[in-house]
Amino acid sequence: MNEVQRIAIVDPSDATREPLRNLLLGVESVWLEAECSRYEFFIDVARQSCPDCVVIALDADHHKALKLIGQLTLESPNMPILAVSSRGDGQSILGALRSGAKEFLTAPVVLEELMLALQRLRTNRATSNGDINTNVNGNSRGESLVVSIVGSKGGVGCTSVAINLGCAMAQDARYNVALVDLDLALGDADVVLDLIPDYTLADVAMNVDRLDMQFLRRSLCKHESGLSLLPHPVQMEDISLIHDEHLGRVIGLLRASYSHLIFDLSKRFVPTDLTAMRMSDVILVVAQLELTSLRNVVRMLHTMDKEEGLGEKVKVVMNRVGSDESDITLEKAQETIGKPIYWQLPNEYKAMLGARNAGQPLMTHAPKSRVHLSLVGLANALCGKSAEPAKKERRSFFSFR
Repeated sequence: MNEVQRIAIVDPSDATREPLRNLLLGVESVWLEAECSRYEFFIDVARQSCPDCVVIALDADHHKALKLIGQLTLESPNMPILAVSSRGDGQSILGALRSGAKEFLTAPVVLEELMLALQRLRTNRATSNGDINTNVNGNSRGESLVVSIVGSKGGVGCTSVAINLGCAMAQDARYNVALVDLDLALGDADVVLDLIPDYTLADVAMNVDRLDMQFLRRSLCKHESGLSLLPHPVQMEDISLIHDEHLGRVIGLLRASYSHLIFDLSKRFVPTDLTAMRMSDVILVVAQLELTSLRNVVRMLHTMDKEEGLGEKVKVVMNRVGSDESDITLEKAQETIGKPIYWQLPNEYKAMLGARNAGQPLMTHAPKSRVHLSLVGLANALCGKSAEPAKKERRSFFSFR
């Protein structure tokens, strides 16, 4: 996230304050505005520092800490307060929340949980102040948007869609966008972006036990468009190092650090693909007006509908619409798959192929192409903005959904 959250903490115990302090200092989106070792002084510290959020450790003196939470809430009703305690029983949590805390974390604090709690506090404060925008999934602008992209068969263009969608989103200065190449065997996102990564997903998996935000962010390479990439393993044998539980933790950390995540999946529905889809807000199924592709969409929808909550995330994107090779109409395609087509991408194979061969996104290689403008429109629609890619373009072709 690009907005820095200023935080003040209070904890009389050095043994617990230092680890919490170090955890916060390792997060780029956080600025430690003030820290205090006395509950009775913290009201004045909060008044002077005017933080965006306060973190109050309860264990040194539970009674004093709860009293402090109540005082802060009375003085500043909209102040986001995060309570931290090793006592994670229902009574302790309820006591903190009744005193005025908005979030509660059990110590020792886990980085992913801390990041998500701070993200929720920021979102809730923005909501109470009336500064809120929502994306296609109903998430506020302060929350992350996670999009999985999967092709109905090989060669339908899902990697190109993923990369150009990510680059389009990254043009918004408020967004921090990352792409994870989960086509572990044959992914080529790094080649398409002409990047030579120092680290891959395999390096992250091998260090998952000591994974922190700084190491994870260093593992991603950044494209000049602003898009960050975590590429697939270079060596085929390293694929076995990556397990779905590893990926779950990586996604948790990335989701807490980046405003938008895009996963370029394989076509095999392996455990890592399913983990990504379960943790996504939107699943884009990329297809073409071709019999085999449409048949596979039906099969994929049938499989995803079997798992609760998965099928409702799916949106079908029809690629290369207008190709002379297809005799299947959009109406017939929708009738076949039994689901509306969310978005159309026009057939501009020359622009797409030229961009891939040049190692450039469409915004650089063919910024005026219809397919680029359509992808910008798709990015805007997913982010809750106006879906119109450009006023001078023919809206009817690009905004079909």
